[in-house]
Amino acid sequence: MSVFEFTALVALGSFAAGFLGALTGLGGGVVIVPMLVTLFHVDLRYAIGASLVSVIATSSGAAASFVKAGYSNVRIGMLLEIATTTGGLLGATLVAAALVPKHALAIVFGLVLLISAYLSVRRRAPQGPGEPDALAQRLRLDGQFPTPEGPRAYHVRHVPLGFGLMFLAGLLSGLLGIGSGALKVLAMDQAMRIPFKVSTTTSNFMIGVTAAASAGVYLSKGYVDPGLAMPVTLGVLLGAVLGARVLVFAEPKVLRIVFCVVIVFLAVQMIYRGLSGGKL
Repeated sequence: MSVFEFTALVALGSFAAGFLGALTGLGGGVVIVPMLVTLFHVDLRYAIGASLVSVIATSSGAAASFVKAGYSNVRIGMLLEIATTTGGLLGATLVAAALVPKHALAIVFGLVLLISAYLSVRRRAPQGPGEPDALAQRLRLDGQFPTPEGPRAYHVRHVPLGFGLMFLAGLLSGLLGIGSGALKVLAMDQAMRIPFKVSTTTSNFMIGVTAAASAGVYLSKGYVDPGLAMPVTLGVLLGAVLGARVLVFAEPKVLRIVFCVVIVFLAVQMIYRGLSGGKL
């Protein structure tokens, strides 16, 4: 395969990853890392470095549209970014210092995705009309988002639990280069009882900050290759812009199904490579 063919195929795959990332809040990295490792045989740490750079592009491409449209909750995003960036720095340091074996990372990656898939389709109790918890009310985290019937208000629950889950999401972001969008969405959707579209758009708003904190560590260790990061970033950025436009008209139920199917497939691929000792 020539350099041109490799670059074109990576850019095309990254475009699809960015499109999916914007639709589901995954951030694209959840597709890019296994794509680069399994299809293009890129070293796992370089794949993570390129993925983190692309996650920043995904967030930049989609977040502005979501904020302008009134979907993202900026106050929630800025609060939870404190936890995600702290965890991201810790996770990136562990990987960059080679303190975690690559095959163990692949298995952890797969298990995280399987858990995320299960939680994304599990039925939850509907959010009641009651008051938010005291901390959410004090921080003025409640909001509203546009619907065809007009603006719909929502309450935020369980802020401390969501904050703790965000630290874990940031840790996994630094470890795996996935932007941790999957756990961010689930933490806001399942634990904090935020509507799914608000969760995905706020996740896109947050993942760029989390990825930037982790990417700096990988860059300092030489795991960000410009020749790989360039087509990945450009592809993801274009896909994210298109995905942001499609999300406005998409049904949450359809998004959950896409979310689940894609990450189950990728989870199986990564766990197999980790257990079989395949090249990473």
